[in-house]
Amino acid sequence: MVTFVAMQEHEDFRGFGFVSQLEDAIDSMGFKSPTPIQQQAIPSVIGGKDLIACAQTGTGKTGAFLLPMIHRLLTLPPCDGIKALIVVPTRELALQIDQQLEAMAYFTDISSMAIYGGGDGLGFDQQKKALTSGVDVVVATPGKLLSHLNLGYVNTTNLQFLVLDEADRMLDMGFIDDILRINKYLPEKKQVLMFSATMATPIRKLAKTILKDPEEISLAIAKPAAGVTQQAYLVREEDKIALLRSIVDANSDYTRIIVFASTKAIVKYISFRLQSERYPAKSMHSDKEQLERESILGDFKAGKLRILIGTDVISRGIDIDNINLVVNYNVPDDAADYVHRIGRTARAANKGQAITFINEKERRKFLRIEELIERTVDKIELPEGFKKGPDYVVEELKKPAKKKEGHKGSHGHKKHDGKKHHGKHGSSHKKHHHRKEVPKSE
Repeated sequence: MVTFVAMQEHEDFRGFGFVSQLEDAIDSMGFKSPTPIQQQAIPSVIGGKDLIACAQTGTGKTGAFLLPMIHRLLTLPPCDGIKALIVVPTRELALQIDQQLEAMAYFTDISSMAIYGGGDGLGFDQQKKALTSGVDVVVATPGKLLSHLNLGYVNTTNLQFLVLDEADRMLDMGFIDDILRINKYLPEKKQVLMFSATMATPIRKLAKTILKDPEEISLAIAKPAAGVTQQAYLVREEDKIALLRSIVDANSDYTRIIVFASTKAIVKYISFRLQSERYPAKSMHSDKEQLERESILGDFKAGKLRILIGTDVISRGIDIDNINLVVNYNVPDDAADYVHRIGRTARAANKGQAITFINEKERRKFLRIEELIERTVDKIELPEGFKKGPDYVVEELKKPAKKKEGHKGSHGHKKHDGKKHHGKHGSSHKKHHHRKEVPKSE
């Protein structure tokens, strides 16, 4: 049976009755008022209830489980072994949560460690030592955690908490079996908290398997922050690199730009093209060693690197303010990922810009995004010198896609079909999108 949680109003964090060490940490971190997900989740977690919560990145969900978890760990009798396990889909998110945990537990004796793949044998030995000596909280990716659990030296006898963060992403990445195997190593009596950006059927099935009589919180799919200026270009695939260069050049005062692409191969291609023309750009993908990934992310956060290129993995795994511009080089397959991507800018009440490149094949995907966010994104006219992109007629895009017949001159391997497009453009265009003039493409 699922119980839905009613909103409980707390003007500040002191209303939750946290222990003094935790209140000191909250004050030192400058937290003022709890977010909606924190308002609803914290009392449930303190009350010892299993919880399934639908909330997106950027809503304060990490604090929604870390703060009450720390509070409860400080009020429980001392015991050996791991007390809490947080399972996440990516290394970047594991590191981010571990860093936040360190800050929130600064005035306590609670210890933590992030465990993830991609390291060397020395890193594995260090993880083993921490696990056998008894770290309090482990933040881990599923595969690496199972490697340790399978070897039999991880003490989970006294485990109190299991947190599954971004459960939908873990299922998308094929971790469902790993999660179920991990759960078999854990005591049956424990508090389970599951956080997901969506509440699709597979998530509910997983919840029924692992959670017991959970309370449920479901926040509406967050719309992009009001401070984000959303724009899109209808552009031929082969013109996207030139368009990206023109946007970067036109905004020379932008110090942090993220470019999202749909695949690792495209990420590498964009990085190669920009670096070959001496743009300060680097990419994040799974072929890079973890230390290199951490160094790139550190440089970007510190303002030493201007352009970061990656897939949707980094749309949920980075927590950096003052990102000026997000460019969607490809339209994401999942409309919810669009919200995650552009949510990297305009954080903490700042303003930001999000620009999406739409080729002919991506138009229907972008229409689904507009339906999700319940608004029409401005389609900007291409800069002078660019060839006209595809039309965007909503009424036409809503019709079922026609099966293409073979015909002379058709080449399936080409990026475009070379056909002429007739009729007026189906959406309103604006001539100017930047604060500066966009130069011609080369």
